[in-house]
Amino acid sequence: MIYQLYPYILNNNYFDKFHDECGIFGIYSPYKVDTFSLIQFGLFALQHRGQEACGFSVLRDGFIISHKSEGLVLDFFRKISNSECYHGNAVIGHTRYSTEGGQSKKNIQPFFGEDSYGKSIISIVHNGNLVNATNIRKNLESKGINFISEYSDSEVILRLIQKYLSESDNNLEKAIQKTTIDIKGAYSVIVLMDNKMAAFRDPNGIRPLCYGMLNEYTYIFSSETCGIDSVGGFYVRDLLPGEMIIVDQKKSIQFSLFTEKKNTKKRICSFEYIYFSRPDSLIENVNVYEIREKSGEKLYEQHPVEADVVIGVPDSGVPASIGYSKASGIPFKPILVKNKYIGRSFILPKQEMREKMVNLKLNPILDEIKGKRIVIIDDSIVRGTTSRRLVYILRKAGAKEIHFRSASPPIIGPCYLGVNTPSKKDLISYNHIDKKNIEKILNVDSLEFLSMNNLIDILGSIHHCFGCFTGNYPVQKN
Repeated sequence: MIYQLYPYILNNNYFDKFHDECGIFGIYSPYKVDTFSLIQFGLFALQHRGQEACGFSVLRDGFIISHKSEGLVLDFFRKISNSECYHGNAVIGHTRYSTEGGQSKKNIQPFFGEDSYGKSIISIVHNGNLVNATNIRKNLESKGINFISEYSDSEVILRLIQKYLSESDNNLEKAIQKTTIDIKGAYSVIVLMDNKMAAFRDPNGIRPLCYGMLNEYTYIFSSETCGIDSVGGFYVRDLLPGEMIIVDQKKSIQFSLFTEKKNTKKRICSFEYIYFSRPDSLIENVNVYEIREKSGEKLYEQHPVEADVVIGVPDSGVPASIGYSKASGIPFKPILVKNKYIGRSFILPKQEMREKMVNLKLNPILDEIKGKRIVIIDDSIVRGTTSRRLVYILRKAGAKEIHFRSASPPIIGPCYLGVNTPSKKDLISYNHIDKKNIEKILNVDSLEFLSMNNLIDILGSIHHCFGCFTGNYPVQKN
């Protein structure tokens, strides 16, 4: 039988996950293609990276046409009746979760720049977060450069590129190089102009960006390889930290580093592997699913426990729970049943409605819980409120023992490099260094986190950003 979730008293900081970032996608061809369908497929594949809003800019007959709105990708595209108007030879798109600038419609990407006649001449999409955007914006505004957004570091990048284009005889490569000297932080960016497309990535490669091919002359740029897969393309490789790629209507492609190689330090976000990226993606040519499964195996090696069943919190906790089951011999069962037709609960603006939405998302199977010793695995524990709720549900369903395992180390710091995260005071592991205190709060028989050494071992190197686990970031906040 299915055990219905009952209301449970939570504090106001319910959302116990790092909120998603953004997804960016672009296609460039010297010939006209069905850019409307291609961008729809690409953004839908990246929907997990942002669900507040989305948009795209199409290059059609030398003109850049943009369309954007709040809401999910398929709902957004379903409302567009004149789809043939968006067939061109190039397109860029963005699916959004706000990190800077808030949820105003003015902050929805792509951002575009116009010439003196009102014609769009450039458009950009950006994933990441700049740490010095405020100062740059004030400086540009003092020089008479106007901004449309209430506050968006993405528009700061656009206005800088525009400024340097006008100073360098419309040379996009030079404009981007000068822009990257000014900006500091995490950024993966795709730029569309009337005759070319550029993609570039910050010197630490903190946010992912890869490229592929649809055919011998059509290029694809995407935050993740699942975007390339969605349009039937093939993955070539990830952009290097500090690399810029430019493709143009002459079917040519140009690669360059906009910073000296000695100044690039590969520090991709480790949470891309733990939670953000789709499990079927390759990030830096590493299989995300395998990383998550190995984390479960390592968890059992660290702290074995006797139990009757292993369960994973859908969806990102499931691969780790399968790994834990493999290593331990304890059977894995999908006891937590997820309603796949419900979107992520944090989309709803009111706390009361968000909690009601959560009550519809997961149902445990009662007969598989009652009287059982359970190991429950989640990708991480942020605030602890969701974890506490799940334990409450399992206790109420009759679980004999509950052993909680986190497939990442304790989170002790927020992220300011492209992820919307709680402040330190809301992080349960920052407030409670003693693990025994967290066990009491969650009401579990035991609690263990994946160790930093094991996380590094699984990822294969120290060349990642571990800021939320260690407090040490590749870029310091101003």
